[in-house]
Amino acid sequence: MNLIELLRTFVRVYELASFTGAADSLGLPRSTVSEQIRALEERLGTRLLQRTTRKVQPTQDGLLLYGRCRDMLDQVDEVEGLFREGKTLAGRLRIDLPIALARNLVMPRLSEFLNLHPALEVEVSATDRRVDLVREGFDCVLRIGEVTDPSLVARRLGRYPQANCASPAYLKRYGRPLTLDDLANHHLVHYVPVLGARSTGFEYMENGKLRCLPMQGRVTVNNSDSYKLACLDGFGLIQVPLAGVRESLESGELELVLPDHVPPSMDASLLYAHRHNLPRRVRAFMDWLAALIEQDIEAAQTLAPRLHATAR
Repeated sequence: MNLIELLRTFVRVYELASFTGAADSLGLPRSTVSEQIRALEERLGTRLLQRTTRKVQPTQDGLLLYGRCRDMLDQVDEVEGLFREGKTLAGRLRIDLPIALARNLVMPRLSEFLNLHPALEVEVSATDRRVDLVREGFDCVLRIGEVTDPSLVARRLGRYPQANCASPAYLKRYGRPLTLDDLANHHLVHYVPVLGARSTGFEYMENGKLRCLPMQGRVTVNNSDSYKLACLDGFGLIQVPLAGVRESLESGELELVLPDHVPPSMDASLLYAHRHNLPRRVRAFMDWLAALIEQDIEAAQTLAPRLHATAR
């Protein structure tokens, strides 16, 4: 059998960790997928996948093969599409987005991109966890905050201004903090990437330096949805990108507090692996997403001074 087709089948089994899922995705009988994996292993002379009754896991050789053949298959798709009429973009994209941006911005507009490229398929992961872009097979990742992995290419899109927010019910109960000293009598909803980690507390800039003020708080969360909901339910203050709470501020669900003591703006970046020949479909999606994020950042930056002036 054609080696390229065997590798495509292997990639689907690897990414879905399931022979049944790969068979459904490829439109093949499960027995055919199993036969193709056996044929590939015999051809390469090594075991690529460990099968148990509960899960499918790659061996070390399987991990190595996936890293090599994923880029190669992307390049094959590029070659196949070079001379198609209109150079139609085809194939599959796998992307990862922060939960709030996926829900509020990208998913409501995704049909615009797919309507332009009807031969494309998109797999969307929405999580606030920092995924392993290479290991988990993502074409690109949208990340808010500091980029620390030097092995990835970072395309910076701009900086989201941040805001301090509280619900009207919370402010009615505890009063409105007017100074940093007032925070001794207030609660903070703590946000940590991994539960069990220590919260940095209330962050603010002073003389160009980041300061962190420890605060009490009864609720700790590890994702943006729970963070905002905890604030809406009156559990305490939150510090969040302004774009994510714009509608809640305009409707009165949330109110700004301490507008002169906000955290530094947060970088928005598109990350992708070092690839000499980035597939056209990935470049096209990143250009579309970059324009969307840049518009969102511009709107938030325009709104910030007006809202802060009102809150003072």
